[in-house]
Amino acid sequence: MKAKHYLAYLLAATLLCGLTGCSGAADSDSETAAETSAAETAENTEAISEEEGQEITQAETIAFEEAMDAEPGQAYLAIVDKQWWIQYWGSSTDDGHMLAYDAGIADITGNGQYTVSVTADTNGFRYDTTTDPNGKCTPGGLSFLAVMIKDGETLYPGAVITVDSILVDGKEITMSAKNYTSSDDGIETRTNLYNGYIDAPAEDARSTEGALYDADGNALDICADYSPQVVSPDDFSTWTTVEVNFTISGIGEDGTAAGEETSALEEETAPEEESTSVSAESSAE
Repeated sequence: MKAKHYLAYLLAATLLCGLTGCSGAADSDSETAAETSAAETAENTEAISEEEGQEITQAETIAFEEAMDAEPGQAYLAIVDKQWWIQYWGSSTDDGHMLAYDAGIADITGNGQYTVSVTADTNGFRYDTTTDPNGKCTPGGLSFLAVMIKDGETLYPGAVITVDSILVDGKEITMSAKNYTSSDDGIETRTNLYNGYIDAPAEDARSTEGALYDADGNALDICADYSPQVVSPDDFSTWTTVEVNFTISGIGEDGTAAGEETSALEEETAPEEESTSVSAESSAE
């Protein structure tokens, strides 16, 4: 698909040169030159594309990096620039997918440390933003940043994401508060690193210290240490590569949340204890 777009770009550029590159010639000469140039380009394109029945274009000399799609159980870095143009939401086809190329996606296999990232230093990004794989485009500003796990609430309910470090172009930036784990839709697990649309942790916020709200929805004392904005947009005035290192905890050995595993064990042992008690009473009688 990219190859076709690039070929179209080359053809358009050729036609433009044919129409404007001969300013010293008569109008008829310009039109003849343009027609000849277009005809030659079409003939060359047809000859190339028909070779051995396979489509071969000049764009095939340009290597586009793999565009990454997050699958269920995988973590990715969701990010949006200041203009809400350059972005990534774990998909190579959704709007703003230009950061999908070489995106760092992590397979969540249990408790442990992981890394997710995005980079604008790819041929694919440059082509999608400038129509030229050698063009120049540098993202600027920040509207949203979060580590997200696709289908995390279903696969790993109760799992907690603790951010260890955030790097912008290789430089670690300061976090002004603790990050918490929650879900915006009850499906994907997330930890907001910069969400300017909310001022306080979500009601379902959890952390390694436990829930941030009580059963009645009242904020606990520890809630004051957490924020949906743990980084400053000032640290993202211009950026090319963003990387987040984090630790997953709360997942049991069978892949479920540790709390669920404990509850299941309690349910299994409860009937046995009751049976033991009845037996003891019968023996006493």
